[in-house]
Amino acid sequence: MLERNMSDSPAPSPRSDTHRPDGRRFEKINFLAASSPEAEHARARLVGRYGDVHSDEADVVVALGGDGLMLQTLHRFMGRNVPIYGMNRGSVGFLMNEFRETGLRKRLAAAQSSIIHPLTMIAENRSGEQATAHAINEVSLLRQSAQAAKLRVYIDGHVRLEELVSDGVLVSTPAGSTAYNLSANGPILPLGAPLMALTPISAFRPRRWRGALLSDKAEVVIEVLEADKRPVAAVADHYEFRDVARVRVTTDHSIGLELLHDPGHSMEERILREQFRP
Repeated sequence: MLERNMSDSPAPSPRSDTHRPDGRRFEKINFLAASSPEAEHARARLVGRYGDVHSDEADVVVALGGDGLMLQTLHRFMGRNVPIYGMNRGSVGFLMNEFRETGLRKRLAAAQSSIIHPLTMIAENRSGEQATAHAINEVSLLRQSAQAAKLRVYIDGHVRLEELVSDGVLVSTPAGSTAYNLSANGPILPLGAPLMALTPISAFRPRRWRGALLSDKAEVVIEVLEADKRPVAAVADHYEFRDVARVRVTTDHSIGLELLHDPGHSMEERILREQFRP
């Protein structure tokens, strides 16, 4: 992911089509691109047309790539209160808008806003060391060896599952419910739902347990049983912490990440459509 400060780029002049109903004006754009030639070429063309500012000065960030770049960008700007508008120069692009070189300012002015609250993971390993990380999609616990993981699940301080024998378990946000969570047969959650999905990964025992829907105000604690014999890693999006003994997961309501999507292609609409796919 590259960022350049094009201080000698022509500054865009104020235009009426940049006015949004909420009063904000997205005049100053920071363009970020994935490392692929397609994304880099798109960035160069857009910078030539619209100019570019450093991210510290930007009203909006336009990310050019796929969903991986979007996740990196959201992590990078977490807590900075800058909206992110993605255009697909990658493969799947579930989080991205269609790429078009023209009419960008009008699209930004008309874009619909979605707010995502990330998860906070606090993981402790067998040596007592702690690691903290945020996850936009999910926090997952995964077995590190041929041995299945043995896990105990607490919700708000109460044991709800005495022993889960599986490849692991994950806690997903609504935004992440169509990613790894869906592949593990977890439920798709509407984006505005105040929920988290708790989903087992290849559960062996209890064999028929399919997971649970939890309030986004709940505290999920997962304790690793027989951790020396059955090592487990905890992963918050792309951050991995190995040989964990205990993991705490909560929703961080103090952070709101803003995604912008074209009308008719909002995150809410995409997640709704996903539920009716054959």
